[in-house]
Order: sequence, then C-alpha cells, then structure tokens
Amino acid sequence: MAQGRPTTPNEIKKLRGTLRPDRLPKTDLRATTKQGEIEPPTDLAEQGLAFWEMAWRLSWISSTSDRTLVAITCQNLDERESLREALLSNPDDRRIRTSLREVEKQILTNLGLLGFTPSDRSRLGVAEVKKESKLEELMRMKAEKQAQNSLELQKLINP
Repeated sequence: MAQGRPTTPNEIKKLRGTLRPDRLPKTDLRATTKQGEIEPPTDLAEQGLAFWEMAWRLSWISSTSDRTLVAITCQNLDERESLREALLSNPDDRRIRTSLREVEKQILTNLGLLGFTPSDRSRLGVAEVKKESKLEELMRMKAEKQAQNSLELQKLINP
C-alpha cells in the first residue's frame, strides 16, 4: 500500500487555483455514445431497465469501460426488488433479510464506483465546482442587506 497523504481532489485544486492541466487524466470520462445506441441486457426487469436508461444519460459514464458495471448494478437492483417482495411476504426469514442487505451493499459499492455521490464524482474528477461557496453567498447577502438599509436611510433623510 502507498503511504503518505492522499492526493488532493482536482475540484479542491480548482478552487485553490493550483490545478495544472498537464496533470489531468488523458482519458475523457464522458460517454461517447448516446443512450439509445447501447442495448440493455435481455434479463433486466423494471428497476434494472430504469437504472440502465438513467445511467447512460450521465456525462461521466463511459459506454466502453463502465458497461459491465452498469449491467451488474442493474441486475443487483432487480435482485433487490425481488428480495424485498419476498421479505414483505415473509418478514421473519433471516436468510432473505441477510441476502437483501448483502445485495444493498453491492449496489452501494457499485454506485460509488460509477460516481453517483458528490465525493465519488470529485474523486473521479468530474464534479462541478460550486460557482459560489456558502461563505461567499453569506457575504453577498450581507452586502445586499447593507445596501438596502443605506437606501432606506437615504430615503428617510432626503424625502
């Protein structure tokens, strides 16, 4: 295992102004094909097909390298749905409950690998930098309020 400090995400480097374009990944993480061009696996049910359609609309999902992981995630979602139905009909079955929890863990892991959380997108280098931080927003609101108060004061002084 590598030791030392973990690498700083590219989004933080952008905010600091220290991001160097020559150190960005050479590969483009954006999908090159449209969602309609990629055929879903034939064994997908409703939940899997819905995720399949949604996943290919995202700009950072690659039609070549992420295809298998998206398919596995779709199948896991379908399996989760069938396990939930089985658990609702038999709520005391511990084996079904354990299987459901394991499938949910796999789904969460796969979603992380595909960049479905902000921290995962940042790690992948595809997250958007906020246009305005919370501090900047508060400072802007304070300045607007002070400007409003000074206008009201001037109206009172000079009717």
